[in-house]
Amino acid sequence: MPTLMWEGKAEAVQAARQVPFRLLEPDAALSYGAAEAGNVIVQGDNLAALKALLPYYKGKVRCIYADPPYNTGSAFEHYDDNVEHSTWLSLMYPRLELMREFLAADGTIWISIDDREYAGLKYMCDEIFGYDHFVSNISWQRTYSTRNDSKGIVNEVEHILVYSASADWQPKKLPRTAEMDKNYKNPDKDYTSWTSADAFAPGASTHQGMVYAIQHPFTGNLIYPTVGRCWTFGQSDVLDIMNGWCKYHLEDIHDVEKRAEVCGLPTEQVREVVPALILSDDLKESQKQATDVYKRGQWPRFYFTKKGKGGIRRKIYIDSVGGRPPTNFWPYSEVGHTDEAKKEILAVFERKESFATPKPERLLQRILYLATEPGDLVLDAFLGSGTTAAVAQKMQRHYIGIEMGEHAVTHVVPRLRKVVDGEQGGISQAEHWQGGGGFRFYRLGEELFDAVGLIRPEVQFRHLAAHIWFTETRTPYTGAGDSPLLGVHDGVAYYLLYNGILGDKRPQAGNVLTRQMLTLLPPFAGPRVIYGTSCRLGQGTLEDADITFKQIPTQVAVY
Repeated sequence: MPTLMWEGKAEAVQAARQVPFRLLEPDAALSYGAAEAGNVIVQGDNLAALKALLPYYKGKVRCIYADPPYNTGSAFEHYDDNVEHSTWLSLMYPRLELMREFLAADGTIWISIDDREYAGLKYMCDEIFGYDHFVSNISWQRTYSTRNDSKGIVNEVEHILVYSASADWQPKKLPRTAEMDKNYKNPDKDYTSWTSADAFAPGASTHQGMVYAIQHPFTGNLIYPTVGRCWTFGQSDVLDIMNGWCKYHLEDIHDVEKRAEVCGLPTEQVREVVPALILSDDLKESQKQATDVYKRGQWPRFYFTKKGKGGIRRKIYIDSVGGRPPTNFWPYSEVGHTDEAKKEILAVFERKESFATPKPERLLQRILYLATEPGDLVLDAFLGSGTTAAVAQKMQRHYIGIEMGEHAVTHVVPRLRKVVDGEQGGISQAEHWQGGGGFRFYRLGEELFDAVGLIRPEVQFRHLAAHIWFTETRTPYTGAGDSPLLGVHDGVAYYLLYNGILGDKRPQAGNVLTRQMLTLLPPFAGPRVIYGTSCRLGQGTLEDADITFKQIPTQVAVY
């Protein structure tokens, strides 16, 4: 697989590991609605924020949407979107690398980009997510009209690169349209609408058991598949279907030459005996039975055209075809355009000019519909004006949004408050949105460790617990932060003695592993790793108890 090289790549590849863990500081004044909603907004540099969130959400995100600055050379109010090509690639690499860690096993990432950086981004994503995990390059028709004074070749589309955590990931199908369903009728008053299809399928030579004659119940003629084709179902199924017209039985009619003609093979290469479906009663009685069925309606799945006297066709019921597969071209008529997005933003912010490059809610609605289910977790680390979070909430998904600028406060928070209150713009009516839920607002705080490697005094037990659990297990911490037992992973129990978790608030007293402290720890019959400020037990005692002691802060790993 080819790889992309640029000046500074070596440093970019190591950048994610060198980002220090930082605390997340809640801001109750900017949080809104139900605390238990599970939605998070973080203000701060997204690289640092992703690193801070990783211990809690690794492997839990079903869908990531990323709309990074396109490096177009334009001046944007909210982004510095005019950086060198190599710098842009170096900025994106560690962020995408961290985003990959958030993806669930069935998760996907969708990245918006234009022509300028598309090629470099594609090679970079092949390297980070895997070439065989590439799903599609979707062309979004971003504009509905072209100015007459435009020069050169006008770009009507933007790209959305899609990668999946699993190489065999499949999107959901889209709902069917009225245009697709107009050919489905119900002339025989069957249980649902259906359309007509060929009764034959390709592969006669390799499916010789499905090449045989069916005697017509109205004319008595023998019907064979056309040359090179076979019946669409196995013989026992077709026999059941045809018995819905009148009585049939299987009979060897010694037709090897005719079947050889259909298969396109010499007779010696064709099965000697494949019985035909023959009328069990005489033709007159069979005609009467079949005519009664035709007049009654609810014809069998194989039916006859021209009021029973024509050829054989197959019924395909509308409830068996499912939705329509998504394609890699998304027209503005289905998912919106840039003008629609700007009008949505103007409506939210009461006609005030706000964000320069928003995406329409219908575009995010399409992505989340294909990639998630209600209750799933969505991540957007370039949240912008908050469209992804707004759409996720209206679609009953949970979200994490990261935005570094002051507009996290001036734009994202007001917009999401309106969503919680039942705002009716965008996709609200389509999703029957009436409001509800809420979000917690956080700012990036201090680093976990100070300049000399000591744990900062403001670090709470749950912060250090999440960090230690993640660095030991590479899985997110799900504990409540109220027990020294952080959890059990691969048969090993992990404990943390910090901030007097067992109730002894005297300086250092509750953080030292002693014989008495050992009796107070939740029991575990197996190997244990215990973190604390110091240990008063001898090495022999630790080995006998199958305990590995790690000292805080010197043996706390920095991922």
